[in-house]
Amino acid sequence: MKKPVIGITPLVDAARESLWMVPGYMEGVACAGGLPVMLPLTKDPDEIRQIAGLCDGFLFTGGQDVSPALYGEDRLPQCGETSPARDEIERLLLSEILSADKPFLGICRGIQFLNAALGGTLYQDLPAQSPSDIEHHQKPPYDVPVHTVRIEKNSPLSELLRAETLKVNSYHHQAVRALAPGLSVMAVSEDGLVEAVCLPEKKFVWAVQWHPEFAYKTDPNCRKIFEAFVAAAS
Repeated sequence: MKKPVIGITPLVDAARESLWMVPGYMEGVACAGGLPVMLPLTKDPDEIRQIAGLCDGFLFTGGQDVSPALYGEDRLPQCGETSPARDEIERLLLSEILSADKPFLGICRGIQFLNAALGGTLYQDLPAQSPSDIEHHQKPPYDVPVHTVRIEKNSPLSELLRAETLKVNSYHHQAVRALAPGLSVMAVSEDGLVEAVCLPEKKFVWAVQWHPEFAYKTDPNCRKIFEAFVAAAS
């Protein structure tokens, strides 16, 4: 049986002038029955359209901070390294994905980029703009849960996991601030941060702030998220 092809956006190491990948993104997709492919970093609109047509689903990964320019703000000193090349390819690719109604899963930077690209804003730095006692930037090992999220009733995530709360790992310093029009919240952290969203009008557009790519081997709920995503792309 033919496996759905899942295009995964690359991580960028500007200092080494290289593209790379956290194995868990690809392994999580593969374990769920998909065929993962790391995408090129191209700004060519024709190539972007061809990529959108070749893949059955798309995973937007973690990585550098989303540029504040994307959501119309000046950069704060606490904002980290950004990747203009990633911002551009993901902006173009997201437009094609939504237009074709292809399944999409965003992880960490992925939820932040989705929100910013659709008209929302971000906290550029949580310690500076929204300090909390909740651990959002844990140290290794990254597959260990460090806080709890509340799953919104009747959300697609609630229907999938059949749970009211979920313990998650966490490694981020930016987060959703003002929610983009059209997005629905699926989970919220104990200190009120948006931790998961979906775009209800689409077949499968989900994004989470935690890291199932680190925890899918030990956490069945993380595996279920990958499985639901790949199933939507089948």
